[in-house]
Amino acid sequence: MLTGELHLMHLRSTLLALTLLGPIAASSQQVDFKNPPALGKPNGYTHVVIVNQGKLIFIAGQVGMDRDGRVSSDFATQARQAFSNIQAALAAAGAKPANLVKLNYYVVGLNHDKLLAIREARDKIIDKDHPPASTLAGVQALFRDDVQLEIEAEAVIP
Repeated sequence: MLTGELHLMHLRSTLLALTLLGPIAASSQQVDFKNPPALGKPNGYTHVVIVNQGKLIFIAGQVGMDRDGRVSSDFATQARQAFSNIQAALAAAGAKPANLVKLNYYVVGLNHDKLLAIREARDKIIDKDHPPASTLAGVQALFRDDVQLEIEAEAVIP
């Protein structure tokens, strides 16, 4: 499946979830982070994030490309740059990394070393007490041969 089709499917599922969850009675918190005991303990993410109210922010997939279009050949550098780009996008929307509720990762040639590099870069910006829900997928290719990682993000501003 093409990356664009994956993004469209994800957006549709997100909108469906929001339509279904929207009418739920308001909680005292705007965003609730839940890890049900029936699910295994997650490592660096939350199984369920419930948005009760607030402004939703959808950030297009960010890659390890700097503002001048340069991409490092080093995966860890790409991961740090992608998260830096997410921080810039959040700031443009008036949000902070603590407002993140969902991250989707697409990684070319996914392996344990790449997973560790992602976690290291991620843990420098997220709220580790309330990590966002996350999905990580290994993919065959992204839009450019030198790009090894793309990260989509969703956030909620109270």
